[in-house]
Amino acid sequence: MEHVVRALEDGGRAALIVPDNVLFEDNMGRELRTWLMNLCDLHTILRLPTGIFYAQGVKTNVMFFTKISETAENATKRVWFYDMRAQMPSFGKIRVLTPNDFAPFVEAFGTDPLGKAKRKDLGETGRFRMFTREEIAKRNDNLDIAWLRDDEEEVEEGLTEPDDIANAILGHLRAALEEIEGVADELLETVEADT
Repeated sequence: MEHVVRALEDGGRAALIVPDNVLFEDNMGRELRTWLMNLCDLHTILRLPTGIFYAQGVKTNVMFFTKISETAENATKRVWFYDMRAQMPSFGKIRVLTPNDFAPFVEAFGTDPLGKAKRKDLGETGRFRMFTREEIAKRNDNLDIAWLRDDEEEVEEGLTEPDDIANAILGHLRAALEEIEGVADELLETVEADT
């Protein structure tokens, strides 16, 4: 990300595909996001469906930004988020992602490539939301913002790829193992307390 920003001239724009951890990592990750929002107008983040650009299970986003200046401070005033991940069909070899799937995002984004078109926040039940720079700062510049939730059973019923099904099963097994370990820890504490 740093190389892309430094390569841009003032007024240059970019769309960068990044894994989810870029949006929420602490320390250097947070410093990088703060630096980006100071020098650039990070105007839009598109939350992509899981597994589109990387291996199944890896979540990615597209960050749209315009470089203001190497000396700018607080260039980002607000960030618009479009959630194309939650409550969406499972994409893969059978159900491929097509340009038509992006049509609602393109409409919400607007015609201005710099992200300055008039936009509407669709609220907690909509796919397109706006968060101010101040709201993001209160989250320690964590940009992993999600408000729509999937019905997990409904999503899993739509899985058709063996890798996706195996990942879902592994997730359930890990959760069950964590619960068993929690119960074992409680039993051990009870036994130690009784002794």
